[in-house]
Amino acid sequence: MKNLLLLSSSRVKDTGYLEHAKYMIKEHLIDVNNTPIKTLLFIPYAGVSVTYDDYTKMVQNALSDLNISVVGIHEYDDPKLAVLSADAIAVGGGNTFHLLSELYKYDLISDINHVCEKGTPYIGWSAGSNVAGGSIRTTNDMPIIEPPSFTALSLVSFQLNPHYTDYNPPGHNGETRAQRISEFMVLNKNMPIIAIVEGSALKVKGSHLSLISNVRSEVTQTKGYLFKGGQKSVITSDDNLDYLLD
Repeated sequence: MKNLLLLSSSRVKDTGYLEHAKYMIKEHLIDVNNTPIKTLLFIPYAGVSVTYDDYTKMVQNALSDLNISVVGIHEYDDPKLAVLSADAIAVGGGNTFHLLSELYKYDLISDINHVCEKGTPYIGWSAGSNVAGGSIRTTNDMPIIEPPSFTALSLVSFQLNPHYTDYNPPGHNGETRAQRISEFMVLNKNMPIIAIVEGSALKVKGSHLSLISNVRSEVTQTKGYLFKGGQKSVITSDDNLDYLLD
């Protein structure tokens, strides 16, 4: 009974850190007895230019008015036990390669997968969403470190591309995001990639998958994109996406 919230980003336009996502996070942090969860295990491993303490404090401050206690996994003597006993897990953004490398270093891949299969709520944003897929091969990040494998948490059976945009600056001759994803599709014809724009998220509840946003904010979008078999199509919050979990 998976319970996943996969946010594209920690900010949208000029909003504060996680400000646009707080309503979605609050709704997500409910246990099986419909009781609000009060303690959130935060995994700051995607942070490279920020210390894990400072990164955890950022999340604590951002969610302070939700009455949630945020505890960094690095504060525990045993990271594996921290995951296995967590009420809920959040994985922040940053560098996806560094995040995955640390998850392998502490042997947490199978543990996170195990607890999420049993319904422990998972929240990811940016890199934290990217690692929820089968691999990180559709990340936007530079490979600043080489993890043992590109295989990720496999919480969903498709690839993710957070921060998706079609914007191409005038005069810029580098490949667009869509072109990079097209290259992936040439070599992986049957693998779906969901590209989520800033302000939106994917919600997985059991066998149901939907695209959502914070409807209380005027700056969010409810449109995303599905890439598969060389084709790009628009998806919206009105679409039934359950078939992508097969």
